[in-house]
Amino acid sequence: MLAPEESIDEGECLFTARLCLMAPRPADAEAIASLADNPKVALNVGAMPHPYARADAIEWIERVTAAPAPCPSRAYLLRLGGPDGPVIGGAGYGSDAATGGVEIGYWIGEPFWGNGYATEAAQALVDCAFSHGVAEVGACCRITNEASRRVLVKCGFQWEGSGMRHSRTLGGMVPIDRYRLDRKAWEALKAWSTSPVPAHA
Repeated sequence: MLAPEESIDEGECLFTARLCLMAPRPADAEAIASLADNPKVALNVGAMPHPYARADAIEWIERVTAAPAPCPSRAYLLRLGGPDGPVIGGAGYGSDAATGGVEIGYWIGEPFWGNGYATEAAQALVDCAFSHGVAEVGACCRITNEASRRVLVKCGFQWEGSGMRHSRTLGGMVPIDRYRLDRKAWEALKAWSTSPVPAHA
């Protein structure tokens, strides 16, 4: 998944049942590097280098905590359990000039795979993006990344087509699948999720 690297509002945190999405801090550099220095992660995050050193984490933190870019754009660390919990990955969304909407991205450190954290984070990103008034949210993943594809489908995204994106790790273009979720579909999904289930169902 291609994670946007945009400026953020450091005061904004998102909370889910198990996660806190918040701005990275300088003290997080070691934890970020420990999880990101993994080719299994880097191969699926277009802008992520490999190897990934502490210096790369410091550079990323400084860039995304610089003067905020025009909304909507955010970058977060994913923390398990709350603001002081362990770092388990990263997520964010940035402007998609082609559509006028935004594109989300996320990554999870390998020790935390298989627990549904990516889906939880993606849902929080989608809700946050639409709360800022965007018309639609996009996402993409490498065609070989079945796990990320499942996350997007769970969040209501519809396949839009295939394309190519640059992989910093591979130093060239890689094939991707593109997905899209519009506001009307999101509103319907939110309504369905809060609708009471009949007793006989």
